[in-house]
Amino acid sequence: MEKIVRVHRLHPDGRAEVFLVRESACSGDCHKCSGCGAVQQTMLLTARNPIGARPGDVVVVTSESGPVLKAAAVLYMMPLVLFFLGVPCSFAMLMCTIPYFHFDPFIKMAVVAQKMIANCESTSLMAIPFFITAGSIMGYSGITEKLMAFGNACVGHLVGGLGHVNVLVSVLMGGVSGSANADAAMECKLLVPEMEKRGYSKAFSAAITAASSAATPVIPPGVNLIVYAVIAQCSLARVFAAGYLPGILMAISMMIVVAIIAKKRDYPRSREKFPPWKEVGKQAITSFWGLFFPFGIILGMRFGLFTASEGGAFAVVYCLIVGKFIYKKLNFKRDLIPILMDSVSGTSSVVLIMVAANVFGYYMTWINLPKIVATAVLGVTQNKWVFLMICNVILLIMGMFLEGGAALMIATPLLLPIAKTLGVDVIHFGLVCIVNIMVGGLTPPFGSMMFTTCGITKCPISDFLKETWPFILCLLVVLLLCTFFPAIVTIVPNLIYGGI
Repeated sequence: MEKIVRVHRLHPDGRAEVFLVRESACSGDCHKCSGCGAVQQTMLLTARNPIGARPGDVVVVTSESGPVLKAAAVLYMMPLVLFFLGVPCSFAMLMCTIPYFHFDPFIKMAVVAQKMIANCESTSLMAIPFFITAGSIMGYSGITEKLMAFGNACVGHLVGGLGHVNVLVSVLMGGVSGSANADAAMECKLLVPEMEKRGYSKAFSAAITAASSAATPVIPPGVNLIVYAVIAQCSLARVFAAGYLPGILMAISMMIVVAIIAKKRDYPRSREKFPPWKEVGKQAITSFWGLFFPFGIILGMRFGLFTASEGGAFAVVYCLIVGKFIYKKLNFKRDLIPILMDSVSGTSSVVLIMVAANVFGYYMTWINLPKIVATAVLGVTQNKWVFLMICNVILLIMGMFLEGGAALMIATPLLLPIAKTLGVDVIHFGLVCIVNIMVGGLTPPFGSMMFTTCGITKCPISDFLKETWPFILCLLVVLLLCTFFPAIVTIVPNLIYGGI
C-alpha cells in the first residue's frame, strides 16, 4: 500500500517518523505544513527511511498491510482469552490496548487519556443516564405492573398467554433500562416465577425472556439507538423512528413461535377468554401513562419541543409525577436511593464500555485499520447486498462475545465508512447492526443475555439452548428481511420526517 508522507524525524536504526499527507481538505484532525501548505494528519507513523530522504521532504513509501492485520488479529484475540478468564468486557479491551500505547515511543499516554473521554463529552449522551433513570423509576412506580396488566388483557387469552405477555412487556418497555441484559434481568424477576407457577418449564421461561429482551434495545428509546446515532453522527430522531417496525416484527415473530410451542405442549392461558372491550378499554386507560411514554418522546422530538437529552430529562420528571401523584406507588423515602443506585450502576457500565471502546477505536485508527479493512472488503466485493451479508456474519459473531453497546462502538467506525461508500443508508445500516448484535447475545459461547437469564433463573445452559433455538431462527428471519428490504427500516422515519 503506497502512502504519501512528509518526513518528520530520522532515527539511527533506519526508521523515519513521518506524517501522512492528505490530498483532501482538513477534517479537523489535521494541520497544514508551514513549508508547503500540505494538509497532514497529526498522527505520527513510522516507516523505513527512504533512501536520501531528509526532514521536511515529501516522499512515497510502501507499507505492508499484512503485519498490521496480524497485529490487529492478535489484539482481537486477546480479549477473547480474557473473557474466558472472566474479565469484564470493558476491562478486557483496556487491558489489551493500554499496554500497546504505553510501549509505543511515538505517543504520550496523556493523548490516550484524552481519547478515552473525548467521545463521551457529547451532549446527546446525556440522554443515556436520563432514560436509564426513567426505566428504574418505571419499575418502582408501578408503571411496569400496569403495562404487564394491559399486556395480559390483550394477549392473556391466547394459548401460552404469559409467554405472549413476556414479549409484549419487552416491546412496551422499549429498552429504557439501558441494555438488553437489564431488561432480561427485570423480567426474570417479575415474570419467570409466575410462568413456572402456571406450568411453564424453567428453560422455556428463561428462553422467551432472553429472546424478548433482544427486541427492547431496537425499540425507542433504546440506549443502543442513542449510541449508534452519536457514533454515526446522524439524526437521533430518525434512528428512534426507524426502530419501531423492526422491533414490532421481532415481537410478532416470537409470539408466533410461542403460540406454536404452547399449543404443542398445552401450556395454559393466563385467562379463559378475551375480556370484554370495556375491560380492555378500562385497562388501556389505566395503563395510558405507561403506553404514552415512548410515543410522547418521539412526538416531542418530532415537533421540536425538546432534543433527545431534554427528552430524557422530561422522561424522568414524567415518570416521577405518574408514580407519585397518579399511581401513588412511588415513595421517595423508600425508593429514591435504590433508584439512584440503579441509575448510577446502569450508566457507569454503559459509559465505561464507551471509554474502553474509544481507546480500542483509537488503536484501530492509529494502525490505519479502517482503511485497510475497507480496501480488503472492497477488493472482495462492491455489491452492497453481499457486503451486508458479510456484516451480518461479523456482527453475529461479535454479539456472541461482546455486550451490545461495546460491539456497536467497535463495529460502527470500522464498517460504516464502507457502507457509505457502497450506498447503504446510514439509518438502515445502524438498525441492521443493532438487530445483529442482539441476536448474537442469545448464542454461545458468551451470549450476554444467555448468561444473564440462566444466572438469575438457575437454568442449565444446555436446557436453555434447546429451548432458545426456535426464537433465534425467527429473529434471523426478521434480520434478513431488514437487511434486504430497507423500507422496513426507513419507511417510518421517512413518513415522519420526510425522505433524505
